[in-house]
Amino acid sequence: MRVIAGEWRGRKLIAPKNDATRPTADRTRETLFSMLTSRVGSFEGLYVADLFAGSGALGIEALSRGAAQCLFGEQDRDALDALRQNLAALGAAPRADVRAGSVLGLGPARRSFDLLLFDAPYGTGAGSVALDKLNRLGWIGPDSWISVETAERESVDVAGFEIDAERRVGKAKLTLLRLA
Repeated sequence: MRVIAGEWRGRKLIAPKNDATRPTADRTRETLFSMLTSRVGSFEGLYVADLFAGSGALGIEALSRGAAQCLFGEQDRDALDALRQNLAALGAAPRADVRAGSVLGLGPARRSFDLLLFDAPYGTGAGSVALDKLNRLGWIGPDSWISVETAERESVDVAGFEIDAERRVGKAKLTLLRLA
């Protein structure tokens, strides 16, 4: 895995040692960030949440492209180790807020995020459940963009949101959403 673009373009990222997490493939990340760039323009100054973060590749990509801050939510111990090592290797720790624990255990937000990236385990529906809960807790505002990665045959259907775009990339499906 490598950072696709920005300040840390080409830098290697390490993956967790166990099989409990599934890192987003470079090709999938490249497609996602192309989709997002055409909608948000610049990532400069954005507040991002990388939820079910794993190695942190999605949030790190946003930081590399100029995001001001990224909150990383992850509960797997090996994934947290990889995430922290990646942040340290890039010098990104000052712009990162790592929350160890279940994404469903996150409390109310101090402010809404500009971009929320959900990459929950495939086939669990956890991304949709977390999206619904975090919306009720103030994490999502009228200008927020949401990306949910699922298996190619899964759907994302959360009350109060509308799908802006869907793309299949290999075995993954990327869904971009906005508040309805």
